[in-house]
Amino acid sequence: MPHKARTTLAALLAVGALSLTACGGGDDSAESGFTTVNEGTLTVCSNVPFKPFEYVVDGEFTGFDIELTREIAKGMGLEHEVQNVGFDGLQSGTVLAARQCDVIAAAMSITDERAEKLAFSDPYYDSPQTLLVPADSSVASLADLKGKKVGVQQGTTGESYARENAADAEIMSFQTDAELFQGLQAGNIDAVLQDHAVNQDHTEDGKFRISASFETGESYGLAMKKEGSEELVSKVNEQLADLRENGKYQELHDRFFTK
Repeated sequence: MPHKARTTLAALLAVGALSLTACGGGDDSAESGFTTVNEGTLTVCSNVPFKPFEYVVDGEFTGFDIELTREIAKGMGLEHEVQNVGFDGLQSGTVLAARQCDVIAAAMSITDERAEKLAFSDPYYDSPQTLLVPADSSVASLADLKGKKVGVQQGTTGESYARENAADAEIMSFQTDAELFQGLQAGNIDAVLQDHAVNQDHTEDGKFRISASFETGESYGLAMKKEGSEELVSKVNEQLADLRENGKYQELHDRFFTK
């Protein structure tokens, strides 16, 4: 994940929640059998930065997850607002229980453990795990990590996969992808194990490369409250299906993932 203006980005995120507004009609949630935490608005919690899924450009949130949920809000006749929170608060469902948001969109893989606490939409993105290493690194497999330091983001499926499959490596956990990539750039870790699209974005300047890929069968889902969100989940799934059918999903996919 390139961070050409890291200081500016940090300042932006420190301000708190930024909002994106989707053009649309009035709040149709009452007619649809659910209410939103802020009337007339679909409030989305995410964890920024995690490019290309969620990041900031010119003071506004964007990324595949952000633009996808903005289209969902638009289709539901709702405004669209984004709240930036820590990943632990997302996967635990704390932000939903506190009524901080209606939907979590944070490149979150659907797992059995998370499904015990969260209700997920239909899958909207498939993601393998990969190893990101310096361009001149000899690391090409998990076995090559023996005695080396591999960085992961705390609480992610990448961390779980590393701890289960790279037992001979020293696993170092970071709060955010920004900190994770900084660790690799500084030489404090030898490799990063995380979602492919995010690692791929870090290869743009040619200083780093993907050295191995692991098909883990992971798919991302939009998360909502475990109890009482049945109508919202249904509506979100309806919008996801519509976006695939009308070509908007593919348009967004090509925009953020086609190099």
